[in-house]
Amino acid sequence: MSSEKSLLSERDLKFNLWFNMFILVGMITAVVVVNVLKIRAQDAITVKQIVVAVGAIMGVVNTVLSANGNIWTFLFGVLDVSIGAYANYDSGNMGQFAQHAFYFLPMQFIGYWQWRKRGAGKKTEEGGTSKVRARRLTGKQWVYVAIAIIAGTAICYGILYWVDLKLLEAGKIAEIDKAKLFLDAFVLVLNLIGQILMSWAYMDQWYLWNLVNVFSILLWTNRLMSAGSDSYTIVMVIKYSFYLLNSINGLRIWLKLSRPQPEQA
Repeated sequence: MSSEKSLLSERDLKFNLWFNMFILVGMITAVVVVNVLKIRAQDAITVKQIVVAVGAIMGVVNTVLSANGNIWTFLFGVLDVSIGAYANYDSGNMGQFAQHAFYFLPMQFIGYWQWRKRGAGKKTEEGGTSKVRARRLTGKQWVYVAIAIIAGTAICYGILYWVDLKLLEAGKIAEIDKAKLFLDAFVLVLNLIGQILMSWAYMDQWYLWNLVNVFSILLWTNRLMSAGSDSYTIVMVIKYSFYLLNSINGLRIWLKLSRPQPEQA
């Protein structure tokens, strides 16, 4: 079994320690501000809003641990997804509830099982715990992923367009924003496929997470520049900017974690 030091150097570990602290503080601050603004907008501090805020912080920790190949990411992932499922069910968002409860939640347990099989969380000779031995997609697998992204985006776009068309006919919206619908569908599919690659410990997930964060920043920046933007919008831009920094660091780390080890050669 390769030790953690054979995968990441002492310099990497020190850099990651300080970088992770910066990301955690920045992202948690953004999450707290977002939820404070929501609470003020509702003119009441609800128990549900506080629970959702705690879930969001669990999601922040989950994201940072994932970037570092730490198997504890799935514990915080279970908490984050479970709270998200509750919040959406309570709000009547049954589509989001189903996505959290029947997709993201089971994937946390699958991911834990797969990462354990690839050495994550085991004791090392130095007394620490090992990180996951990541793998990389082959050229053929990338073709399958690309087809899944294109087909999935087309299907999701069609569904979202149909929903907006019904709203337009009912007079509930003034027009159909096709660009926004495409970005929504694209980001959703990248999230779904990225979760699969993460659970099976593929380094290539970070290319998708970087795309997710870039397009999320574009979506919120577009809203920020519109006439009806508010302080909540700029916080979301800042939040996803921190997520982007974390995903870039995740790609850097996982490129090293996915290098062939002597026992794998």
